[in-house]
Amino acid sequence: MADVIFREAVRADLPAVLALLADDVLGRTRDVTEIDAPYERAFADVTADPRNHLIVTEADGELVGCLQITYIPGLGRHGAERSLIESVRVRSDLRGAGLGRQMMTWAIDQARQRGCGLVQLTTDKSRHDAHRFYLSLGFVASHEGMKLPL
Repeated sequence: MADVIFREAVRADLPAVLALLADDVLGRTRDVTEIDAPYERAFADVTADPRNHLIVTEADGELVGCLQITYIPGLGRHGAERSLIESVRVRSDLRGAGLGRQMMTWAIDQARQRGCGLVQLTTDKSRHDAHRFYLSLGFVASHEGMKLPL
């Protein structure tokens, strides 16, 4: 896909980002497109934190993808900072066209330029296509993730 731009999200992008998050088999069970106080607060918190980056992808002037990058300091791996990539979404009519690969390659390059020692992500066990995609990028399913809903 030509003319792809990656940039930090601004408040005006929030409706489109929420639409991307909800336009997904799992997303529609946990996200909505109505902007309410929790979404406003979360957006403000993410964009105010210098270790968090909500990135949107534009193609031909339209918002077509998003992802969030969080940089995590730690003592493990000899004090290496790690990059956590989450909420990766591509607009449904563009899935399979290579945009997700461009987005992930860009995010990995950002981590590399920052000096991170590791890029990590989580993906739901039911997302078999996503697993194949991440494996094709060089990710390894090396750990078993666990979550505790609160």
